[in-house]
Amino acid sequence: MFRRQLAIIAGLALIACGDNKEPGARSGLTRAETPGHVETAYLAGGCYWGVEAVFEHVRGVNSVVAGFAVGSKDSVPGVWHRPNHSGYAEAVEIQFDPAQISYGKLLEILLTVAADPTQLDRQGPDTGPQYRSAVFATDSSQLQEAAAYLDGLRKSARPGRPVVTDLELFHRFHPALEPQQDFAAKHPTLPYIVINDHPKIEQLKARYPASYEG
Repeated sequence: MFRRQLAIIAGLALIACGDNKEPGARSGLTRAETPGHVETAYLAGGCYWGVEAVFEHVRGVNSVVAGFAVGSKDSVPGVWHRPNHSGYAEAVEIQFDPAQISYGKLLEILLTVAADPTQLDRQGPDTGPQYRSAVFATDSSQLQEAAAYLDGLRKSARPGRPVVTDLELFHRFHPALEPQQDFAAKHPTLPYIVINDHPKIEQLKARYPASYEG
């Protein structure tokens, strides 16, 4: 019954977002900058509740918005990518200060704490391509850095456990409905959050103490 209730909640969020035609959706292949040189990253690693919860505890991250990212249908030159994954993925929009944390460190935290890069079209109990791990590069700099990082991961991957994280060109982002924002913080005792997301925050604290912010 509990899993069914979660499925209903997630399904309502997906339907609402999928029908969202509001002009406020972020789009384009540009890096967002505001006074003080704040940059933007779009990362996916399964259910956005957990990914959001992790990055809300990363020093140098100014804001995290849960939502749905869509990659460009154009292929990514020179890197491994599955073109059929031009559909949405549950993802987060991260506004960060590059003077405090690098884009490369965000990628590292995504794929060592928030998500398992060897799980194909799933993360933990959630299955389907919308739960894939993915990096949505907004410009050539992010594309090159992400391609190099993923290439290193693939070369060091254990036999039989290939790295399957997608690298896609960012196309647009739709924020999820307000009840889905800060979900782990709002519902800290929910069994799904306790089982799947609290351990990720503890892992962040243990593996990256210099980047952890309580």
